[in-house]
Amino acid sequence: MKNREYTVFGPSGNSEMFYNAGYKRSTQMPSYLKELGLEWYEYPCGRGINVGKETATEIGNNAKDMGIGMSIHAPYYINFANPDREKIINSKNNLFNALNLAKTMNAQRVVFHPGTCRKMNRRQAMDIAINEIKAVISEIDNAGLGDITICPETMGKMNQLGNLKEIMEICQLDDRIIPTIDFGHLHARRQGSLNTEEDFSNVLEAIENKIGNYRAKNIHIHFSQLEFSSAGERRHLTFDDEQYGPFFINLAKQLVKRSMTAVIICESANTMIRDALTMKNMYRNLL
Repeated sequence: MKNREYTVFGPSGNSEMFYNAGYKRSTQMPSYLKELGLEWYEYPCGRGINVGKETATEIGNNAKDMGIGMSIHAPYYINFANPDREKIINSKNNLFNALNLAKTMNAQRVVFHPGTCRKMNRRQAMDIAINEIKAVISEIDNAGLGDITICPETMGKMNQLGNLKEIMEICQLDDRIIPTIDFGHLHARRQGSLNTEEDFSNVLEAIENKIGNYRAKNIHIHFSQLEFSSAGERRHLTFDDEQYGPFFINLAKQLVKRSMTAVIICESANTMIRDALTMKNMYRNLL
């Protein structure tokens, strides 16, 4: 993990702003982000890995040349809490495909969803997931991919594994694991609980208490405003929305006060680049 002086910002995927500027290919994203003053690009593979090796190599080389950090979002299909061995093998394959893509793209981090409870209680599901992820970590090392950081994500729907406590438990498996804290997901599954700076401080304090100051300062963050229901996350919104939070300014204050060097990825609904710039400007104005 490279040491950084500040928190860095970027989008998940390519938004309308990118295409409206006349760009057509993801290989052009690193130079576009550099031009805008953003520092990170998360390549989304939630619906499967559909990028060829030549394109992936070009994206990675361009990102390296531009000084743009890279992460990969692994396919959504991963579920390490599944009791079906065949489906566990599929989940491992999906994660390894994302890790190999990360190697090709010079990406430092791979974000993944831990799994879902289905008809099990949460403890049963977590026990299965913990055992499977622990085994996967050894396989990652044996495959020579241990230099890529895996980042289990907090999830937004009630039936998914991935509340803050569960993600912290996964992070106990290896000191190299960095959590992906999706504050929109936490806000949704807690029915709108992140409304003040203190609310964000409490989350960050809980993280530090579990994984220590160094990892807590360097967490991977997903941020967007979310509409939610009693079941949790419903849909991603843009920063133009004023009805649903969470609102970034409350997190920005904590990033500065705690001298955090996190990676923040914007997942707004098709305004990812614009809203990432908004977040960066809020943050920089507080420094």
